[in-house]
Amino acid sequence: MKAFERIYVALDTTNVDYAVDLAGKLKGLVGGMKVGKEFFTANGPQGVAKITDVGMPVFLDLKFHDIPNTVAGAIRASGKTGAEIVNVHAQGGPEMLRQAAKAGKEAGIPLTIAVTVLTALDQDDLTAIGVKDTIEDQVVRLAKLTQDCGLQGVVCSAKEIAPIRKACGPDFKLIVPGIRPAWAASGDQKRIMTPADAVKEGADILVIGRPITKADDPVVAAQKIADELEGL
Repeated sequence: MKAFERIYVALDTTNVDYAVDLAGKLKGLVGGMKVGKEFFTANGPQGVAKITDVGMPVFLDLKFHDIPNTVAGAIRASGKTGAEIVNVHAQGGPEMLRQAAKAGKEAGIPLTIAVTVLTALDQDDLTAIGVKDTIEDQVVRLAKLTQDCGLQGVVCSAKEIAPIRKACGPDFKLIVPGIRPAWAASGDQKRIMTPADAVKEGADILVIGRPITKADDPVVAAQKIADELEGL
């Protein structure tokens, strides 16, 4: 994988024209764009298709979490947008995960993955919702469950890369948000790491938002991050 292909830009907007314009500018400079609930709710699958039509791979980050049959149907529908990565919540349980994995294969989606613990949460947040284990233990448990149910990877914090690798092996894909270059503000992410450090730890894909989208020149920012990853 080339250095720039590891970078997925988190697109936090409802403006489809802006999204398509940014995709065109960043095509060939990043690996893809992460499209979340804000954009999808405003623009639907047609909006996602406009980005993929530019030739920009899309990680459709909708975190499906529902009864197994509903999630399977949503995954199959996601495949029609051209998205190359889709995700579910690992806390949906083993049957939901198994059906999501099956639906992803049927839809021809290259990567169907699961979210473990959101990077905006810290240990106090986990305790507040009744999880007594450490973040690391909870993340590893959910990652192993995800793998056992046939999905190809997880979304996780960079801080949990090493223990997940130990539990799930080198081929399990790790998609890592909460990535902030040393020259960027941390924002609302609590468990963060620089791009270079995350790749050294074993991250496959880095999800990076505001350091690129809010930069004076997103193209220059994306290139700067890719340059930092060269040779790692």
